[in-house]
Amino acid sequence: MTNGFYNADRTVLRIAGADHVSFLEGLVSNSVERVAEGPVYAAMLTPQGKYLFDFIMSAGEDSILLDVSKNRAAALAQRLTMYRLRADVEITETDLGVLQGFDEMPEGAFLDPRSDALGWRMYGDASGIPELDIAAWDALRVAHEIPETGAELLPDDSYILEVGFERINGVDFRKGCYVGQEVTARMKHKTELKKGLVSVSVEGNADAGIPITTDGKPAGTLHTVSGDKALAYLRFGRATGDMQAGGAVIRRI
Repeated sequence: MTNGFYNADRTVLRIAGADHVSFLEGLVSNSVERVAEGPVYAAMLTPQGKYLFDFIMSAGEDSILLDVSKNRAAALAQRLTMYRLRADVEITETDLGVLQGFDEMPEGAFLDPRSDALGWRMYGDASGIPELDIAAWDALRVAHEIPETGAELLPDDSYILEVGFERINGVDFRKGCYVGQEVTARMKHKTELKKGLVSVSVEGNADAGIPITTDGKPAGTLHTVSGDKALAYLRFGRATGDMQAGGAVIRRI
């Protein structure tokens, strides 16, 4: 395959065993049963509703595969093991490589469930496959407001609705209970979001992680920067007009 790239920042876990579907169903923000129809994007949350992990779920052989950030894979496996108790579930790390592409989709691949603009993915042998250009990937994410693990998605800090999970197909409000569901449902139905992830323009030089201010008052945080565009987590009430991040001028797009 010559039109694909190897994403070295991702790992694939396999969840198998007689109870693997019901086990995951009680833990993640999206419908696990829908994986039979195609890949599904989802998150695991704390009981307080804060983000812990995000991953793409797809159907394996008598199993479900979790495509997760390599830096979070071991912690995810540990958290799943903690919840396993007496369930018939096996959690293993595979040697499958995560391949991505943006041209014609090869056999066995699938469109990224977050957005068609993110191209296709498949799992297999990554030998001889060129690595994904992370700068180009970040530019694509910024253009389509796609949060990334460890960048915009911060464990024990982010709320998935504030970072756009409803827009990128990462949450199902009709499914049964899962860890953190009550807080997520309350944010959806009983409150108006006052903070969130948005696209901004950047005039000047600024790095990810710099605080954003409006007239000297805290307005948010700058995240992934790509050229003169970036993703930022902002307080909507203060995200008006020209904002500052270091020596750069930030404007909401």
